[in-house]
Amino acid sequence: SQVLLPFSLENGSVHDFLGPFAGQNKKKFCNTLLLEDSSTFPFIHSAEIDLSMFGDTTKIFRAFPPTKDRHLAWLNRVESSMHLVWVETGISEFIQLAKFDLHYFDPQMLLSAIFFWNRETRAFEFPCGFVCPTLLDIAAITGLAPIGDRFYPDLFEEEISIKETSISWNKKTYLAFINAHMGKPGTPVSTSEHISFLMYWLSACVFCTPSLQVPKYYYILAQALHLKKKICLSKLLLASLYSCLDEASNSLFHESGPRNLSGPLWLLQLWLNAIFERKLSLTSPFTPACELEGARLTTLTPRKRLVDNFAKYIDAILSFTDFSEDLAPFIRTTLTGPSWLRQNNQVGSITSESLKMWFGFLSWDIIISGMRQKDVRIYPYQLQLFSRQFSLCQMKPLPLRRKKSIDSDICVETRNYEEVLEFVLRPEKQLKLTPCTFFPSFLVSKCFLRWWCEYYVDKIVDFDGFLKKLINSPFCSQGLKQSGTFKN
Repeated sequence: SQVLLPFSLENGSVHDFLGPFAGQNKKKFCNTLLLEDSSTFPFIHSAEIDLSMFGDTTKIFRAFPPTKDRHLAWLNRVESSMHLVWVETGISEFIQLAKFDLHYFDPQMLLSAIFFWNRETRAFEFPCGFVCPTLLDIAAITGLAPIGDRFYPDLFEEEISIKETSISWNKKTYLAFINAHMGKPGTPVSTSEHISFLMYWLSACVFCTPSLQVPKYYYILAQALHLKKKICLSKLLLASLYSCLDEASNSLFHESGPRNLSGPLWLLQLWLNAIFERKLSLTSPFTPACELEGARLTTLTPRKRLVDNFAKYIDAILSFTDFSEDLAPFIRTTLTGPSWLRQNNQVGSITSESLKMWFGFLSWDIIISGMRQKDVRIYPYQLQLFSRQFSLCQMKPLPLRRKKSIDSDICVETRNYEEVLEFVLRPEKQLKLTPCTFFPSFLVSKCFLRWWCEYYVDKIVDFDGFLKKLINSPFCSQGLKQSGTFKN
């Protein structure tokens, strides 16, 4: 049941595995965590890759956040009255991100990463193992804590009747919604205006709706935040990222290619900026006046969009043959961000004050996405896949429950979320976090290494192998060049 499992090496140095520990099955290296079904394998393992499908990136990524100029005046107006409410609710730092250039993105970098997304494990399949944004990464980028109440779609009460507000539902496009609900200078910020602003922020800057409008179904969540309900937005955001990455990865296999991808892909962009910062020498002359990693990372997004960059980014990902500090960018001692995280981002020195926070970071869980019942998706938060991103040693990961024992339709009709959580998480197997002091390390167990090699050996892709998969490649006009002639 222990989350942290300390051990020592022959030289006396103490390190830690991320638990809980279960039988590692030394005789069989297969695992029900990974299926034999090739339909969920990452796109990079496809026999052919047609880069011409990804030429019109405007249509692919049109649902990114709008430019900050559209809402900056409204944000500053509402903040002057509601700052303390935001602080108490735990969203103050997160809202500050909307003051920066979240609308910038590098389509080739995003697509290159999505090529490696595994829809079964909800992780990027790099040569060194699985990696993915975690709740620690989200905390560093957005300032959101990993604790709070779950948000259950359709089950939260409408404490402020939507009919009693002055929200105009016939002005849904972002600019029209701002113009219709932003109060005049010098007037107080009303309840309706605050809820309207939060609805706009959730739609445009957080979850990025595909319609580029403010849907009515964000009202319940916006109202809960207005009433200072402690919603765990970080888990809702991570589940939404899983959902949009599944959709994006699946669309790569369509004949027409991906179109109008939506969801918090801005979060993926900032996370990729963090792990590529040193490897690709991403720099910026600007220093944002905001102590938040996300604000700094917005300045690192490459501005030049070149098809040739596919080669650079694919090569960079394939170069992660060993796990390095680049893939754990937020455990460094120079981290910027809220004080509750900046002073407590080392798992080897957990204080009593940060115990609850670290339990949220490190314990497995079920996370839920969707604002409406019909959009609900339930995902496992399986930290054992990403132990090394916390400077913990990697053992062979196991699923929360074997897939054959879970009825996928258990709550589709009944909406009994608590029943699902109790069934999957099993209260009789509650986890325990006992702080201990140890040295950070990226070691792996022999059992993990055998398991990973058994899975990955017939899927190994190198850069020359990637080039050979390309058809209709924009890299050249007369078919595929011989490998080795690409200087990119």
